[in-house]
Amino acid sequence: MSTSVPPFKAYVIRQDENRKVSAAMEPLSVDGLDAGEVLIKVAYSSVNYKDALAATGAGKIIRRFPCVGGIDLSGTVVDSSDPRFKAGDPVIATSYDIGVAHHGGYAEYARIPAGWVVPLPDGLSLFDAMALGTAGFTAALGIVRMEDNGLRPENGPVIVTGASGGVGGLAIDMLAGLGYHVVALTGKPQEEEYLRSLGAAELRLRDTIDPATTRPLDVGLWAGAVDNVGGDILAWVLSTMKQAGTVASIGNAQSIKLNTTVFPFILRGVSLLGVDSGYMGEPTRSKVWARLASDLKPRHLAAMTRTVPFAELPGVFHDFIEGRVKGRTVIAVKD
Repeated sequence: MSTSVPPFKAYVIRQDENRKVSAAMEPLSVDGLDAGEVLIKVAYSSVNYKDALAATGAGKIIRRFPCVGGIDLSGTVVDSSDPRFKAGDPVIATSYDIGVAHHGGYAEYARIPAGWVVPLPDGLSLFDAMALGTAGFTAALGIVRMEDNGLRPENGPVIVTGASGGVGGLAIDMLAGLGYHVVALTGKPQEEEYLRSLGAAELRLRDTIDPATTRPLDVGLWAGAVDNVGGDILAWVLSTMKQAGTVASIGNAQSIKLNTTVFPFILRGVSLLGVDSGYMGEPTRSKVWARLASDLKPRHLAAMTRTVPFAELPGVFHDFIEGRVKGRTVIAVKD
């Protein structure tokens, strides 16, 4: 791979001898990029909560310093030593080690292992791909797994926890578009209008749920659930699932712990499905992206997305850490 590229801008995360994390825009050359078969001119990236934790040092996300941040990217192939990709191809790369142990999407160029790269499917633009990003892929993967375990609109309501976040909002839009009756569970009553605009048929507030009163089995309410928070909320969701209900466990915004019983599983046949979007490989990865370009493409993707110029990237992370962000944030890396 011998393409000549002048030095370019990259947002590099470093750690000093006192283990303090800092990040800044720096010049980088192609020779400074990590190994990979596909050199990509980055058009867009996105900001996920994981990116904010990494860039601010608020979470132990980065596994190798220095590292260019950004777990998502879309762009155009400049050069490739893998025959599956050629110059000019529009592509997506998300997850795996990108932005945590491999230079990521917060740079004007990225070099990525071919096995981590997906051709942009018909029906999506490079911008759309990052408006979706890891959050959209995760939500879609959870829905696909639930469908594979028998979830159908006629089975009954589906509840989405952490509804105002990026994954939650996208899941609501996708499920409503497929014909499901979606209930949004949130701690932010001020977001009711927004959540209903995405397709939520009902809103339930998190503070109406008292973990101390959660029974091993309560009245069955939900045929499906997309859970972004874990902890006591997931325990409550499990106790209120209908017979043969299915739950996609996607995140841990509240807690990594789960205090529950076996009753939902052995008395109601509930399925608790783990969703690992980080290392899900082929052919599932391309199949999910194809669904995102067709029947799972959110109908309100533009409305839930804001675009930030690359130069303004450092200013967005604290809003994520402090919980002031809803929907999706796309970074316009290209000029």
